Amino acid sequence: MSRPPHGFNEDAATRRLLRSRPPAAALAWVESVAGGPVEAVRALRGGLSSSVHLVTVAGERMVLRRYVRPETPVDDPGIADHEARALDFVAQLPIPTPRLLATDLAGEDTGVPTILMSWLPGRVTWSPSNMDDWLRGMANLLPTVHATPLPAPGVIRPFATYRQRSYDPPPWARSPAVWRRGVEIAHGPVPGADHVFLHRDFHPGNVLWRRGRVSGLVDWQAASIGPAGVDVGHCRANLLSYGTEVADSFTTLWERASGRHYDPWADVSTIIGWLDGLRDEPPAGYPAFEETLARAVAELHG
Repeated sequence: MSRPPHGFNEDAATRRLLRSRPPAAALAWVESVAGGPVEAVRALRGGLSSSVHLVTVAGERMVLRRYVRPETPVDDPGIADHEARALDFVAQLPIPTPRLLATDLAGEDTGVPTILMSWLPGRVTWSPSNMDDWLRGMANLLPTVHATPLPAPGVIRPFATYRQRSYDPPPWARSPAVWRRGVEIAHGPVPGADHVFLHRDFHPGNVLWRRGRVSGLVDWQAASIGPAGVDVGHCRANLLSYGTEVADSFTTLWERASGRHYDPWADVSTIIGWLDGLRDEPPAGYPAFEETLARAVAELHG
């Protein structure tokens, strides 16, 4: 199966796991906490970490997220609790974000860790009619997120590069030495003392648009405290399938909006944190990943 040029890739097994109708127990829980019968249910396309459905109760739209992947309790046992705390925290942002409505963190009623949150109007855009406006709209969001006063210690987890099953270079790598050096850098200390509140999964698939303007920022389960460049680097990696020029344009717009300078360490941390996925199947525009990694490693070493 070919991978789409942008957005998320789903095979048949993934669609069955994530997009099938929620079980009766989960819908009964929604009815009990929302105080009315579920009138409609629709799977929402998008991320691959959880099952997300739009549910309508008494005419009100809500979003039901269930962490159904069997590996989630092993890889991140507290993810639902962390998302709940993050949603409470981001309610203060001057950006539309989902409101936390209810939780079943241990899955006692629904079978798996579950979050119910408010629905935001808007849609995800992967093929913008105006690339500059699209990039600028996303870049202008981040300084607002990063300016949020930090919460008390322990509320939001510290940033860490995603752990991988293997740190071997991907089979398509032309310069394995670059990848090995990147792994060394990613395993080193997180740079900088000026750490900020991070979305941590910032990319076009989590930004909602309506009538040409940003209408919301969703999916806060990875929120962290760390260098501001982490959000930029994660978005850059998602933009590499459009070409390095698009990723660099986004970075320039963010630097202008924030007054900060982008640290190429974030390119290294992001790309190495994606190694397992890059190894399993080369992403669209995959030569740009090695080009970006090589450039970042060279910049970090003068």
